[in-house]
Amino acid sequence: MSYLLDTHAFVWAVMQPSELSPGVRTLLENPDTEISISAASAWEIATKFRLGKLPSAAPIVADIGGVVARLGARWLAIDQAHAMRAGGYPQSHRDPFDRILAAQAEVEALILISKDPALLQFGAKIYW
Repeated sequence: MSYLLDTHAFVWAVMQPSELSPGVRTLLENPDTEISISAASAWEIATKFRLGKLPSAAPIVADIGGVVARLGARWLAIDQAHAMRAGGYPQSHRDPFDRILAAQAEVEALILISKDPALLQFGAKIYW
């Protein structure tokens, strides 16, 4: 199976693995698990760090490419299919990061690793 980490799951995987569920930790420890990190997560982390809402992410901000590589993950760029799906969701959910992550998971047929039940409203397949 292939998975997309929600931003909080990515940060926790790197900084606080104990926050992840045992099942998620097992998935991430399996070298056969295909993990993607969205470019939207880089944007979200950089934004929250700049605003002072995520000061603990300094090591990620300093070397996000290396952090993703050490995690054994691959980058998932945002393309027009993702953008159109995210913008086309009829739900009134206002978080653009949630919208794009749900759209990427749907378009790319990935399971979204997230603790956020709000993402279920988009029809995303969630694992926690």
